[in-house]
Amino acid sequence: MNFFNKGESIILFLGDAGLFFLALFVTLFVRYSSVPSAELLADHAIPFSIIFLIWVFVFFIAGLYEKHTLFLKSRIPSVILRTQIANSIIAVLFFYFVPYFGITPKTNLFIDLFFSFVLILLWRIYIVPLLGFRHRQQGLLIGSGDEMKELNREVNENPRYNLKFISSLDLDDIDAIDFKEEILDRVYGENVSTIVIDIRNEKVIPVLPHLYNLIFSKIRFVDKYRVYEDIFDRVPLSLINYDWFIENISSSSHVAYDILKRAMDMSAAFVLAVASLVVYPFVMIGIALDDGFPIFIKQERVGKGGKTFSIVKFRTMTTEAVGQSVTKFGLFLRKTRIDELPQLWNVLRGDISLVGPRPELPRWVKLYEERIPYYNIRHLIKPGLSGWAQIHQEKPPKFDVGYDETKIKLSYDLYYIKNRSFLLDVKIALKTLKILMMRSGV
Repeated sequence: MNFFNKGESIILFLGDAGLFFLALFVTLFVRYSSVPSAELLADHAIPFSIIFLIWVFVFFIAGLYEKHTLFLKSRIPSVILRTQIANSIIAVLFFYFVPYFGITPKTNLFIDLFFSFVLILLWRIYIVPLLGFRHRQQGLLIGSGDEMKELNREVNENPRYNLKFISSLDLDDIDAIDFKEEILDRVYGENVSTIVIDIRNEKVIPVLPHLYNLIFSKIRFVDKYRVYEDIFDRVPLSLINYDWFIENISSSSHVAYDILKRAMDMSAAFVLAVASLVVYPFVMIGIALDDGFPIFIKQERVGKGGKTFSIVKFRTMTTEAVGQSVTKFGLFLRKTRIDELPQLWNVLRGDISLVGPRPELPRWVKLYEERIPYYNIRHLIKPGLSGWAQIHQEKPPKFDVGYDETKIKLSYDLYYIKNRSFLLDVKIALKTLKILMMRSGV
């Protein structure tokens, strides 16, 4: 069950596309003070259709077709404004550097950008909520532990979801609860339609006979972990055991996906590696002026199958043997991820992929494997320059061992390993590009 209705993404897309064309029509009407003729519309239709397609793609990169926080009403104007600024630059470059269509509509373009922004803003803030997307069904949550509390808080505090938990049953306190009075009466009396339940919890067994009869009342039962994964984009660690790995993770080869992924790695890495050579002299001069030599550092990392390999990075740390710290120029290199450009050659060699779990230092891996159960499952697939955890985790482990942060990172890595696909890789690549452009890389 997906509590972010996938049909909403389609409606949002169709609405955005339709309003782009409406903005063009209004632009021509305002510009020429009359209803635009068929010939005038035809002159603008093809080039602007290409632009609108690119704009929608930029909207996708900006997260305007995704669930939860980016859709909060208070943030929509700033997100759309930043996106339209990017779209404006793209449109100007398109019309002035691709003169194939024979028109360079300076005035029309800027009028269209204005109307597009206004119409999209009105559509997203005022019209979309009226379509019923935010109608919230009554739900009941049955489970235990911190993840249940986290799920309950996220769903009830975020109106983005079409579900609201009117009550939660903690299975750790099941003996002190009058199930009929506190649960069944509320289910019938408050029109509960969905029960999210931790069916794997042994303590739920005494409750199941009571829940069985609710099937005949058309109550939907949904696995708590399925909802958690859908909302947080990571696998809840309390779920992880040998049964889960047998059920969800396979070491067998995905031949078509592996071929497509390697082709993307080779083509994209080659283009980026060659293009990045232009910045090498400037980076080398910057490092030398800031902290002297060496320019590069060589490090060991753990890759697929637990095998180690060497990576080369631009040096970002001071050269002191004791009390090392990040240099001023090194901070810039890390923030922009320029320090990792030499690793594109590792991608070409096949040591790593563009997308996958980030490879760790061998000494850290040894510590994590001792303290974090199933940590070595990350080495089932090839590591990557960027990954699912890198674009989602707000506080990743940095510069030192961090067990709690690494556990969360592992939950994201498991989500990727379980759900990996070419489309997911493309999404991660686009999100990484967005982060780099905003200079907020992790």
